[in-house]
Amino acid sequence: MIFSLTFATGGFGLNFDLFETNILNLAVVIFGLYKFLPSFLGGILERRRSAILTDLKDAEDRLNEATDALSEAKKELASAEEKALQIRKDCKARAEAIRLESEKKTVEEMARIKQGAASDLTSEAARVSAQLRREAAQMAIDKALAALPSRLNKKTQDEFLNQSINKIGNN
Repeated sequence: MIFSLTFATGGFGLNFDLFETNILNLAVVIFGLYKFLPSFLGGILERRRSAILTDLKDAEDRLNEATDALSEAKKELASAEEKALQIRKDCKARAEAIRLESEKKTVEEMARIKQGAASDLTSEAARVSAQLRREAAQMAIDKALAALPSRLNKKTQDEFLNQSINKIGNN
């Protein structure tokens, strides 16, 4: 309204009429805000501040718990890694022991087989040798028996008998 009046009158000026300008109403409103707003707004702000502080404390507590849990998890991880490393070492040592034992058994088995083969070879050689001796003796006897009738006449037989009897008598 002030602007419309100022434009209508053609000039600009101040209006000091208290009732027309509503200065009293504004003063009452400002006083009421000054008197009641701090307690009302202060309560709201205090509750909000308290809620924020509580949330911050909860967040800090959760952070501490999470930090502790992380620290414990790191310790458990380190322990698990040490166990895994020890298990790995034990497995490698066991695998090496099994490999060495297997090699030892293989060498022993090969030596046993070789010994068995050598034994079999020796026994087979002895058997063949004995067989050859028997056959050679049989052939010698057969040859001697075949040659004996032609070489042994009556005079030779008598000399042979006399020598044999003399030998028996001398012993």
